[in-house]
Amino acid sequence: MRKILHIDMDAFYASVEQRDDPGLRGKPVVVAWRGARSVVCAASYEARKYGVRSAMPAVRAERLCPDAIFVPPDFQRYKAASRQVREIFLRHTDLVEPLSLDEAYLDVTAPKIPSPSATATAEAIRARIREETALTASAGVAPNKFLAKIASDWNKPDGVFVVKPAQVEAFLTPLPVGRIPGVGKVMEKKLAELGIATVGDLRGLAAAELERRFGSFGLRLHQRARGIDERAVEPDQPVQSISAEDTFASDLPLAALEPEIRRLAEKAWTASRKTERVGRTVVLKLKTAQFRILTRSHTPEIPPASLAQFTGIALALRGRVVLPSSTRYRLVGVGLAGFREREEALAQDDLFPTGPATRAGS
Repeated sequence: MRKILHIDMDAFYASVEQRDDPGLRGKPVVVAWRGARSVVCAASYEARKYGVRSAMPAVRAERLCPDAIFVPPDFQRYKAASRQVREIFLRHTDLVEPLSLDEAYLDVTAPKIPSPSATATAEAIRARIREETALTASAGVAPNKFLAKIASDWNKPDGVFVVKPAQVEAFLTPLPVGRIPGVGKVMEKKLAELGIATVGDLRGLAAAELERRFGSFGLRLHQRARGIDERAVEPDQPVQSISAEDTFASDLPLAALEPEIRRLAEKAWTASRKTERVGRTVVLKLKTAQFRILTRSHTPEIPPASLAQFTGIALALRGRVVLPSSTRYRLVGVGLAGFREREEALAQDDLFPTGPATRAGS
């Protein structure tokens, strides 16, 4: 039986800003550039009371919280704080799987530092983070990754929640199915049409029925409804790709996709800023109303350096779709792939200082 922690820093970017500027403490802080094209990178808990959330358009955040203090992101400081936290993790276990700058899975089945329990290890890690960084973290303790990730959100901010093996079924049964990773609004609606609102309801559907309706994802739903997740914590797995996609409530023509591409590009770009690696390839994914999947990609010699460049390439890829104009699309996704270490990417850039040529694929 594994002992897994999911540790999530509390409002990380905003908390770093409040830590470093005492004048921001206790105030609604929004980490974002102002402007119509900007999205929220993070919001303090004071701002969240007004409904401000990460990945929200900055103009909407300003409407929800007129008194918000907007602070432009400083990723170098956030990365420095993240490295401090990562070092604390590694004192307790070598099995650390970072998900982003502000969260990670840890396998503490056999911790490096003697500890009476996984819960005690989580508390020790949180105490060291608070003492050494002046930041707070929340932790979920459970037998697997899936449960630990849900649990870490239970007592936020600055809390711990434990799901013991004997408690798994009781813990999951009343949860809305939307708490299962991968179940977005569209899938939630499809499940609701089957009379499924909670994980307990989902448990009543046979695996064969879920697979018939939803393919391999249906089998994963069957497992998650029973608290099953055999994935191991995999340390030092470098980011290979980051993307954001969405399924529309009604199918759209290609000409109507620009607002959606822009919105998803913002989400993917914001997520990509949480890693120290650099993505080179821009990917556009489309799924037709007939479930045909198309991808178009483009790899410039110099990686996209701004949201505007990234979005511009994604929009240009739409022009390489040659299906009839009557084709309707049910899903669009925008992503970055081909990630490299920043130093390697910079060295590659030096080989092409003017960047006149490009590579493309599909």
